[in-house]
Formats: sequence, C-alpha cells, structure tokens
Amino acid sequence: MAPSGSDLKTLDRSTISEVDTTDQLTDVLAIPEHLRDAQWKVESANLGRWDSPSGLVVAGMGGSAVGGALARAILGDHCSRPILAARSYGLPAWTTPETTVLCSSYSGNTEETLACYEAAGALGAKRVVMTTGGELAEAARRDGVPVIPAAGGFQPRAAVGYATVAALEVAAACGAGPRMGSEIDVAAEHLEALVEEWGPEAPEESLAKSMARRLHGTVPLIAGAGLTTPIAYRFKTQINENAKVHAFAHELPELDHNELVGWGGVDGLGPFSQVFLDDCDTHPRTKARMELTSELIGDAAQDVIRVESRGRTTTERVFSLVLLGDLVSLYLAVLRGVDPGPVDVLVRLKDELSAI
Repeated sequence: MAPSGSDLKTLDRSTISEVDTTDQLTDVLAIPEHLRDAQWKVESANLGRWDSPSGLVVAGMGGSAVGGALARAILGDHCSRPILAARSYGLPAWTTPETTVLCSSYSGNTEETLACYEAAGALGAKRVVMTTGGELAEAARRDGVPVIPAAGGFQPRAAVGYATVAALEVAAACGAGPRMGSEIDVAAEHLEALVEEWGPEAPEESLAKSMARRLHGTVPLIAGAGLTTPIAYRFKTQINENAKVHAFAHELPELDHNELVGWGGVDGLGPFSQVFLDDCDTHPRTKARMELTSELIGDAAQDVIRVESRGRTTTERVFSLVLLGDLVSLYLAVLRGVDPGPVDVLVRLKDELSAI
C-alpha cells in the first residue's frame, strides 16, 4: 500500500501544533513531572495511616479511574489486600466499613463517582477524595474527608500520573500495599529519557512515531497480559479520545479462547491491526501464545506489532507503556488531522444527562 499524504507528515512540534490546538503534547511530555508533583500533593493531604482489612476500592470513571488499575498492576504481588475498581453508580456488594474507598474524579462533578462517595458514607467506610474541585471537593470538606488535590487545567485523561500516585499512596495508607515513593522518583527519571527517545524531537523512525504510522488507517486491537492488561485498556481509551477512532482491548491468555476466532471473519470489515504489550515478567507460556497468535492471525491483520515495556521496576515498566500509548494516540490524531483535545460528544452526553 502506497503511503498517504498524512503518512508522510513529519511528526515534529511544528506539525503537531497545527492540529493540537490545546497543546495536549505538553501534558503528555510532562508525565514525569506529574509523578513528582503528585507525591507532594498527597503529602499536603496529611492522610495519616489506618487499617482497612477489606482492602481498597477506587471509584472513578474514564481517565480518573485508570489510576487504580495501574496502581494495582504496579503493586503486583506486594498487595496485601484487594484493590478493585468501581466504575458505576454503586460500590461492590462486598464493600464494608472496613473498606477504604478512594473517590477519584478530576473535575469533581462525575455523577457516578459522587454516587459512590455517598454510598461509601452511608456504609461508614473510610473515604479519601482525589480531585481538582467541584461538588466532590465541597462534599469532602463538609464531611471532613481528606482531599488529595490534582493540578488543574488538564483534560482528565492527562492526569494519569496524579490518579495513579493517589491510588498508590492511599493503598499504602490503608495497609493494602507498601509505599512506592522511591520507585516513583526513579520512574520519573526513566520517563524523562523515554520522552527524549519517543517525543517530537525524536527521529521519524522512533518507536512511537513508527507505531502510529503502522496503526494509522486501521482499527487497533490492543492486547495485554498480566502487568500490561490495564495498560492495554489505557492504550485503547487514549486512541478513542485523542485520535477519535475505534480501538479495542483484550488480554491474554483469555484472548486465545475467543477473540482469536474473530480474525477468520474480518474480510470486508475494514483493516484491523493487532498490538501485543509484552513485559519481562510475562508468563513464558503467555509469551509463547503471543508468538503463535501472531502467526495464526497472519495476513488477516494489516499489521501485527509487539512491544515490550522498558525499565527495571514495575513502576518504570508500567509508565513506559503508558507514555508510549499516549504519544502513539497523539501522533495518530495528527496523522488523521484531528485535534486531540476536544471530546465534544462526551460533553454533549454529560450536558443532556444533567437535564434528565
């Protein structure tokens, strides 16, 4: 297939700025600083320490929810209590007064998260809030609930560093896992090097830019495994919101028990691509599955891409792929000629819901 005009675009700052009117690029490149700043902001909340034998629930939606999933992946086997998500209008049925509930809403006005905040209060569960303000901050201050502030002025999806650090610190505060402060500092330094390697000043053949070109014009199917499973979902949602196209996420080995069959029926449905997010700690049998699954997909996919996380610690490796996905999604937006910032249909949905 001959390259299109968009494929030939140079993905430098000048070209990106022509499309990226709200400068989402700067927010992506600032993830290392966000991680550092988030730790200071958690300290300002004076959380203290308490014991929650039933674990931690992170209640949130969209970009505000992903921090809980990434924190759980980072902690891995170091978790001593359950850390689960609530992405709806209510809490899991097993939530008790011995559960900590972190209500994470960047705007502070997410109606599902506000409902979870009230439900946790009714149960008598320990509550903590992460937000920039809104109704959630007002309710928390009224109720004497600790508020972890996030830096303002971002799209919620760009506050992934704040959401993840908040979840990690609350997990440590309630006894669900160890503190990860030193790992976060090291990860921030590691990400600065990756920003140079994959950012707008990097060569056009660098990983993030070349990956965006390979995915351009296709429907990406993103697969994770173990540590990378929540990152695959983050990849998918960033492509949805930044590039304004469909993308889908699944995980191995489950993918090999269902979705793999679907590759036999993609003719005439448009071009699809497959991305596998690998990690050094991925189970050897799952690594073998990635290899064999790639072969079985074969020519049904326009492209099959396998990338591995970078870094030594889990925090470094998780955020290496978060950064990669964020940059790929932004470069895809530029190749498509669409502004990555606005999400008008989401705003319309919230406005119309508020009138019901």
